[in-house]
Amino acid sequence: MKIAIAKERRPHERRVAATPDTIKRYLQWGFDVAVESGAGVAASISDDAYRDAGASVASSRAEVFANADIVLKVQRPVTQGAGDDDLSDIPAGAHLIGLHNPYGDRAGVDDYAKKNIVAFSMEMVPRISRAQSMDVLSSQSNLTGYKAVLDGAANYGKAMPMLMTAAGRINPAKVFVMGAGVAGLQAIATARRLGGIVTATDVRAASKEEVESLGATFIMVEADEGDTGQTAGGYAKEMSEDYKSRQAELIADHIKDQDIVITTALIPGRTAPILVNDDMIASMKAGAVIVDIAAEQGGNVSQTKPGEISVTSNGVKILAEFNLPSRLATDSSALYSRNLMNFVELLVNSEDKKLEIDWEDEIIVGTCLTRDGKVVHAALLPEGEKAVEPAATEDVAAEDGASDTDSPEKGA
Repeated sequence: MKIAIAKERRPHERRVAATPDTIKRYLQWGFDVAVESGAGVAASISDDAYRDAGASVASSRAEVFANADIVLKVQRPVTQGAGDDDLSDIPAGAHLIGLHNPYGDRAGVDDYAKKNIVAFSMEMVPRISRAQSMDVLSSQSNLTGYKAVLDGAANYGKAMPMLMTAAGRINPAKVFVMGAGVAGLQAIATARRLGGIVTATDVRAASKEEVESLGATFIMVEADEGDTGQTAGGYAKEMSEDYKSRQAELIADHIKDQDIVITTALIPGRTAPILVNDDMIASMKAGAVIVDIAAEQGGNVSQTKPGEISVTSNGVKILAEFNLPSRLATDSSALYSRNLMNFVELLVNSEDKKLEIDWEDEIIVGTCLTRDGKVVHAALLPEGEKAVEPAATEDVAAEDGASDTDSPEKGA
């Protein structure tokens, strides 16, 4: 059995899909591991470190992928348009595991099927206890929330904590976190550690206890009767127009006094909702900072310029940089590679040292996008169409156990 790890080539991507620690485990399970030269450099992992762990280091992408049974990636291959990170070198029939953004790149999923690739999407891991160690959204979003606060503090022209000096008192920064998912909760915890006065909001009523347990104040409007604000998978959902109107009124009154605002709201498969509009921005103080971690899906802020740092006409700085976890590449790679390792363990019989996949396992069903030349994930099939059995001897009809998620760079 062979596992292949190539250098990531998409813009803003510094992570790598395997570390020396995870490679040692793969070798114990009977795999040969090939790594492309330079794959770990941006994550502070040298070629020699991979060699010392027992992997072979190849000079070209084609050599790495040759005869690979499993290909581990961070970002999905390029399937639409030209690029040097495409499917051409990936063997037909290989198991391709990574972050595929299946809702945002539906055509790419079809291309996997055409090449008979068995694709597993790590952001589709079901939110169940048994799959927690494979939850890339949580591992990467934790770092996203942490980095968002550090970036906000670095761009804020004042101190974060209250300081008492002989020359007078410096008041603590007021930090407002919009969205209390994994990234939001980590942002709250980090801002509190830095000494800020933190408030937070979320559409999910269940978030109140979590927010307050971290020492922040929770603010929200009452939802419609019987509406919990979340999906069956535990993710925030889009709310009614009436709720949005009442929430916007509350936020407008609160945001004008805030020094740092961090927005994290994402809706699976859709453009990010606008949480901070032009009027809210106009009410904010010069020198205030907004960190929009939803920038890759258009952003939560009306004046966000995705991928850029910009300053509004009234002096509010908006940070909308891409791929925050990748900017902490060493740690994010370590966490992501362990998520992948725990997933690969489901696919292999370590005693007999061979691939042995249980196609009825709910984690396998929930993450498998394509198999036997067909798109098999229920969430990606036309409405009313069921996943069909691609092989006469195996039942792969998918129950809709997919999590309501899109990309791992999401914060909510």
